[in-house]
Amino acid sequence: MSGRLHGKTALVTGSTSNIGQAIAEVFAAEGAHVVVSGRDAGRGAAVVTGIRASGGRADFVAADLDGSPAASRDLADRARAALGGRIDILVNNAGIYPAPGTADTDEKTFDQVYGVNVKAPFFLTAAVAPAMAAAGGGTIVNLGSWITRLAVPLGALYSSTKGAMETLTRAWAAEFGPQGVRVNAVSPGVVLPPTPEGAEPHPGEVMMQGTPAGTVGTPDAIAHAALWLASDEASFVHGTVVDVDGGRTGVAVIAA
Repeated sequence: MSGRLHGKTALVTGSTSNIGQAIAEVFAAEGAHVVVSGRDAGRGAAVVTGIRASGGRADFVAADLDGSPAASRDLADRARAALGGRIDILVNNAGIYPAPGTADTDEKTFDQVYGVNVKAPFFLTAAVAPAMAAAGGGTIVNLGSWITRLAVPLGALYSSTKGAMETLTRAWAAEFGPQGVRVNAVSPGVVLPPTPEGAEPHPGEVMMQGTPAGTVGTPDAIAHAALWLASDEASFVHGTVVDVDGGRTGVAVIAA
């Protein structure tokens, strides 16, 4: 690694597994002091142990981001303390994906998904971005989704929350960019672990047939896009959603 985030501090929400974990690991490998955050202390400790074993700096800060402003402010305060007083990079990654049909979605589920996927990052950004600006600048990377533009059945609730995050990305770039805080987003495509040999293809793999990539993506692919957006290499990038989806949304798909 080249130390592209040397001397930086980063808070990555939902980083005890999958995409968030990959982002935390890549950021740490590039020199950032990372706060790994999530609900599961055991998984968080395991991620931190792995980062430290590879020579990186990381701490775990438990958080249940339910959408309440208090929970988001509390995480911001504790992460800032763990990172020595400042947060240079915020990655709003934490999210949940229940996928009932529209007619089968009750109010409790609706409020829970919007609480975790939209309200929590909204109030966390509110707690972090002004301090970034006061300290001279920073970077925020949000997580969108390919299904905000190419819808799938049973995804209405989730895709609407990710659409909100992509809209907030542009709005926050306009609001905080002049204060030195860059805001962008990564829109992951179908990201799955490899299918075991001999197993039936996952439906996600079928959806990628005919795309330029021809297969599903990995968490590392998303992590490296987030790294670029967080680094100085992307210093002229503001309010942009970077599609990392194997060409699924931008290229005509011809099924094999």
